[in-house]
Amino acid sequence: MTRKVLQSFFAIALLAGSAACANTARGVVEDTKDNASAVRGGLETIDVKSALIADKTVDSGAIDVDTYQDKKLVVLRGSVPTEAQKARAEQIARENATGYTIDNRLAVVPQN
Repeated sequence: MTRKVLQSFFAIALLAGSAACANTARGVVEDTKDNASAVRGGLETIDVKSALIADKTVDSGAIDVDTYQDKKLVVLRGSVPTEAQKARAEQIARENATGYTIDNRLAVVPQN
């Protein structure tokens, strides 16, 4: 009887260990997907911000760009001196973040 109990115990421990390994492997896969998504979102942010800086018609010094890969969303925050620059910043974001929705939250703050 003791032998059967020990065999049952080891079988249960083996099954629990196998399940834990499977869960760990799934966790690694999910973490890898999350990290890859964050990197892709970061690349979109860099692409948009670089294009804004390169465009000499937009004063990009006070523009922040945030990208949400999971939502396929780019958010522009900050301020620009004219409505034309706000529109141009949005256009640049659309051109450089293909497939993303652009949420233009830039404020127009005229310079004195």
